[in-house]
Amino acid sequence: MSAILGFVAFVLVQLLFIARVLLRPHRQPASRIAWIVVIAAVPIAGMAMYVLIGETSIGRGRRNRVRRVTEYLPAPGSIASTGTVEATPAIPDRYTSLFRLGETINGFKPLAGNRAYLLRNSNATISSIVEDIDAARAHVHLSFYIWLCDNNGLRVVEALRRAASRGIDCRAMVDGLGSRQLINSKHWRAMRESGVKLGVSFPVGNLLLQPLRGRIDLRNHRKIVVIDNWITYCGSQNCADPEFLVKRKYAPWVDAVIRFEGPVALQNQHVFASDWMACVDEDISDVVEKEVESFMPGFFAQVIATGPTVRPSAAPEMFEALMYSARDRLTITTPYYVPNESLQAALCAAANRGVDTTIIFPARNDSFVVAAASRSYYRELLKAGVKIHEFVGGLLHSKSVTVDDNITLIGSSNIDRRSFELNFENNILCIDPELTADMFARQMEYVASSNPVSFDDVNNWGWRRRLWNNAVAMVGPLL
Repeated sequence: MSAILGFVAFVLVQLLFIARVLLRPHRQPASRIAWIVVIAAVPIAGMAMYVLIGETSIGRGRRNRVRRVTEYLPAPGSIASTGTVEATPAIPDRYTSLFRLGETINGFKPLAGNRAYLLRNSNATISSIVEDIDAARAHVHLSFYIWLCDNNGLRVVEALRRAASRGIDCRAMVDGLGSRQLINSKHWRAMRESGVKLGVSFPVGNLLLQPLRGRIDLRNHRKIVVIDNWITYCGSQNCADPEFLVKRKYAPWVDAVIRFEGPVALQNQHVFASDWMACVDEDISDVVEKEVESFMPGFFAQVIATGPTVRPSAAPEMFEALMYSARDRLTITTPYYVPNESLQAALCAAANRGVDTTIIFPARNDSFVVAAASRSYYRELLKAGVKIHEFVGGLLHSKSVTVDDNITLIGSSNIDRRSFELNFENNILCIDPELTADMFARQMEYVASSNPVSFDDVNNWGWRRRLWNNAVAMVGPLL
């Protein structure tokens, strides 16, 4: 009798988990089905997995704090530049919907009067950041997912210490998991002793208690540098050497970063301030209350910051809108590609309607699971006419989109469910033919160092490889 009661109780718990999956808001149907199958097929493991990674929750306490910070900070829509920038061309009608969509995500309006250039490589990016820190006049704010104690990482550490010693207001924020090496090092303590204010997003605490405070694998994946409310950096690069010693066998890591000057820096400042005040007990709202004077002509740019605190569809909506806006050419680089159905359809639709569509992946990925899931989509993409290239000069970590000869999106977001639903990401959308030409030229450099993937290549994959790719893709909604 007790065995029967135990079995009934177990089944009831299983049904409660399934009901939770069905009732949880903002979940894609494919994700619901995947979780129900896992909970039904392997109940104990499935329910344990659901407790750990089943729901996108940052925890009630943090969510309440984020809400208070959001209400306290000046409205994003109030961020504007003073001065006149009449020489900046207006946004063409065909692209206005992109920036309207971006405004619905964070409230940031597209701002004119920006200039930018694409950095040559990872080392050049760090050198430029260090130079700007050394020239800072008021403040330096940095946020990185991964910050290593290697050559480039320590160059930035020393630059911050120099800046703090001469009275510059310096703040550095890192992710608790991605930058745990730095947090536990003497260099972290040295920055604090030098007067650099430090913050940790999502610190790694007791793994058994963490599920009570929010999902265990939520991360701040953003890479933000803001100096004097005028200079900002945006791209895929962490604060590290391209040799990336924590995963050296995939090196070099190939990234793309753009250095911006202009009012868009204040929008990145707002994102930084929101993250900072959510994890550090310090009010820095005054840094986003200041207006930026811009009398120079320059292009329109807009920050697109996504994460668990904005609507879950925000990131895929932006990528899909970019794909549907393309008329002549669409070029994408991403190391991780695990799309939802609508995004895969949008990419195929671009090629099907005659747009020259290219996507570039790394040939060797640091995640064999994500690599397998990505390749499960190759056949459909190639059938639609998408050109697929696999980069062989290291791990292509660059995350970029260029549309026609005008639009560039660069930042930290991959085209996968983790970036869409779990990670806090940061990107900048801009319209400028010159910058887009530079970014497209860089993408073509990646193509020159890549192997094209043909339909015959995919057809020649053995059944074991195809079985593995498709099986992994089935659990893509859980990744």
